[in-house]
Amino acid sequence: MQRRTFLLAGTAALLLPLPATADGPGRAMLYKNPQCGCCEGYAAYLRENGFEVDVKATNDLAEISRKAGVPEDLEGCHTMFIDGYVVDGHVPVNVVRKLLSEKPAIAGITLPGMPMGSPGMAGTKTEVFTIYAVTKDGKPPAVYATE
Repeated sequence: MQRRTFLLAGTAALLLPLPATADGPGRAMLYKNPQCGCCEGYAAYLRENGFEVDVKATNDLAEISRKAGVPEDLEGCHTMFIDGYVVDGHVPVNVVRKLLSEKPAIAGITLPGMPMGSPGMAGTKTEVFTIYAVTKDGKPPAVYATE
């Protein structure tokens, strides 16, 4: 009987989801303001590009961003956590992938505000997007990428 239990437990363990590998990102948790529709658009954009995203509405978005180390003047309209990083705002997917593949020693990245034409936002892109690195050591953010 013990052998049967052991075999069943071992088989069940094989059916559990595996952690993220180099082939793909882990599951993302996106926090947004309950009234925000563009954040749902951003989550859909990420899903279309192969990411698994859970969305949670919250009235504490500024506090979540602050605790993640995102400077107030660089906050986006939503805050996402993925593979140990914070991704704030409508960051293009290729920059998110760059972050996850390079694994820099930073807290994450942010695209401040709600730039027109950014992923999940309506309109045509009219400017270069500047994505900033969110540091872990309190140093001023530096440019991580431009798009």
